[in-house]
Amino acid sequence: MKKLSLFDKALAVAFIIAILLIASKAFAFSKEQDNFCLAQNIYFEAGNQPLVGKIAVAQVVINRVEDKKFPNDICGVVQQTKYYASGRIDLHSCQFSWYCDGKSDTPTDSKTWEESILLAERVLDNFYPDITEDALWYHSDTVKPYWSKQLNRTVTIDNHLFYN
Repeated sequence: MKKLSLFDKALAVAFIIAILLIASKAFAFSKEQDNFCLAQNIYFEAGNQPLVGKIAVAQVVINRVEDKKFPNDICGVVQQTKYYASGRIDLHSCQFSWYCDGKSDTPTDSKTWEESILLAERVLDNFYPDITEDALWYHSDTVKPYWSKQLNRTVTIDNHLFYN
């Protein structure tokens, strides 16, 4: 019998939580659910970034949770979008592009996913200070979104620009 790695165990737990959420349509969010949603956002938004970039992306989610303009829980912030009357997601209104890109939200790089889970837990435990200077938005330096002109740039980390 094959022994499961730490990643396999963590992935199994994460998927069970996701399935239970979908099956029960539960809207009360626990720390485990917050950790899963934050880990997903770290993985898909900053998986290819250095540690400091991953921390910054996670911190923007935390800052949004604490701001009245955004949902007051991590999964709500990560999954924030508009819906059509039919219940389908408006693919052009997601706060984080990976959530509405039509691609699978199943991590494929086990090492990066495991790192994302552990990092999300540390961020939720306030292990790192806010290196974004209270940023609520960010984008890659390869794009110039219209909204960035109206905001105050706080920091640049690797190829991401952060704003409040």
